[in-house]
Amino acid sequence: MNRLKRAAFSSLAGLRFNLRSEESFRQEAIILVLCLVLGFFIAPNAAWYVAMIGSLVLVMVTELLNTAIERLSDHVTPDFHPRIGAVKDSASAAVFLAIVLAGIVWLTALAERLGLLP
Repeated sequence: MNRLKRAAFSSLAGLRFNLRSEESFRQEAIILVLCLVLGFFIAPNAAWYVAMIGSLVLVMVTELLNTAIERLSDHVTPDFHPRIGAVKDSASAAVFLAIVLAGIVWLTALAERLGLLP
């Protein structure tokens, strides 16, 4: 039980750190909170709502991993290195793809709600 408690505290510390230090993570957190409410009006049903919110959580998860990769890369060497640049670009691309997926999920849910899909 102590291990679980320590893991929870570490996780909360990570969330707190990112909320304080990462503008993009703060923006995504605000979007998530707003969409928790907005999703009720857009989602055609409960399964859609879960998918919609899940897609936003996925964006935040990839943002956390991106930040971890960037911080670790900067710790290894603050100077530019092509391989580290490629690693950072790949992590950034993961965030981008998660955002695209979230957009597709939300737009599809909206289209379903409006009766635009067969």
